[in-house]
Amino acid sequence: MLQLIPDAVGTTLRNIGNMFLYNPDEPMLFSSGFFWLLFIFFLPIYVLLKGSRGKMVLFTVVFSLYFYYKSSGLFFLMLIGTSLIDWLLSHAISRLKGCKARLAVMWLSITISLSILGYFKYANFFLWNWNQMVQGNFQPLDLILPVGISFYTFQSISYVVDVYKGRIAPTRRWLDYLFFLSFFPALVAGPIVRADYFLPQIESNRSATKDNIYGGLWLIIIGIVKKAIIADYIAQYNDLIFNDPALYTGVQTLMGVLGYTMQIYCDFSGYSDMAIGLALIMGFRLGLNFDSPYQSRNLTEFWRRWHISLSSWLRDYVYIPLGGNRKGTVRTYVNNFLTMLIGGLWHGAAWKFVFWGAMHGVGLAVHKMCKPVLSKIPDNWIVSFFSWLLTFVYVSLLWVFFRAADFESSVLIIRNIFVDFQWAQIPQFFEVRMVWCIMMLVLIVMHFVPQSWTDACGRLFVRSPWVVKWLAFLVVVQLVIEFMTEEVVPFIYFQF
Repeated sequence: MLQLIPDAVGTTLRNIGNMFLYNPDEPMLFSSGFFWLLFIFFLPIYVLLKGSRGKMVLFTVVFSLYFYYKSSGLFFLMLIGTSLIDWLLSHAISRLKGCKARLAVMWLSITISLSILGYFKYANFFLWNWNQMVQGNFQPLDLILPVGISFYTFQSISYVVDVYKGRIAPTRRWLDYLFFLSFFPALVAGPIVRADYFLPQIESNRSATKDNIYGGLWLIIIGIVKKAIIADYIAQYNDLIFNDPALYTGVQTLMGVLGYTMQIYCDFSGYSDMAIGLALIMGFRLGLNFDSPYQSRNLTEFWRRWHISLSSWLRDYVYIPLGGNRKGTVRTYVNNFLTMLIGGLWHGAAWKFVFWGAMHGVGLAVHKMCKPVLSKIPDNWIVSFFSWLLTFVYVSLLWVFFRAADFESSVLIIRNIFVDFQWAQIPQFFEVRMVWCIMMLVLIVMHFVPQSWTDACGRLFVRSPWVVKWLAFLVVVQLVIEFMTEEVVPFIYFQF
């Protein structure tokens, strides 16, 4: 009996040790218990070091790199290398006097960043398409996409461009730039943080106020509700529809499409809420990333509300450099289309993402084209309702191409809705999927609650006694336990 004790202790220690090692099947997630265990130990040390900016930066960078190691393995070394190259080239840009030399160094940095992104994310896509044209025997490269590479690549590009344009000065210390690029709340799925917004916060090193801490906790709770309760639960039915669309009726398919429309919002905005909340607790602001996008009455408004950090990045670093709206009407439409095409390709190396981006580009161009006519239509509640309905239907149908396995499945799903839809099946669907339907209805109602009400709830939580905060947290934890799936579900945008 005593001989078994060392074996049991050894097994336990090995299991604990394995928890701290990278496991591709269990990446680090904000919604996982292991992350929160680490964060509980991280936070008090971070607070103690906050008085010394250098020590705080070093400690946070080490934790961020470990977080990335747990999310993407040894690719954290590539992140370190990328940051060092960017930092050195940004200083070269600031020292050079000639415009052509500075421009050449800027493009060298951008080329390096895009080459790394292109190799890991798009190499197999382009090789497959090339082989389709030449009828070759395509063998895909054995590549693993580093988590969050699209996000931090865009951050690195914006930093170098801003240094070139004189909007910011390069950081004096490489560690400060690495802090900016690897900041763990925003590292793997955004928001895409701008250097001119974030770097001054590192320099000022302000401590979080009481309102910041409780406001951050409120955002984290909201994010957990969106992701771990709503998105993960409704995803179970949505996946059935998208995995085998031929088996389901028009009503079932429509509900799956509506479900995914809400799922991707809750999943991604939930991550953003948690990221913004974590940063706020640490004394940093990341900026708003979602603003009730499904309230939009046109596509232009939708892209001002959806993934704000990406849409503003595409506007400032793609649309405006292409000429924006300064080159005439036709060129404006073309620039809109090309920008959204790039945005679609950014989301994934597949033609379905290209089509998704292209159709959003077409929609934006059509909206701008129709503005002179639309401005003459009275802006009453009927017009507002149909404008919203048209926008929501268009966005929801395009999400089908975003989610479905391929273009053929997307067409089949949309065809099912319009060809095989029977109103009589709706009560039966509600009876079978009552919890799913109730959750969807609550979500839709909450999405259309005025922002002032949501802000008031946040302020009420901040001012409430600690007992109320504790009870709110316990209720959320209990709901997560009640609705959680068998395993922690990765965030949708981890794949981008």
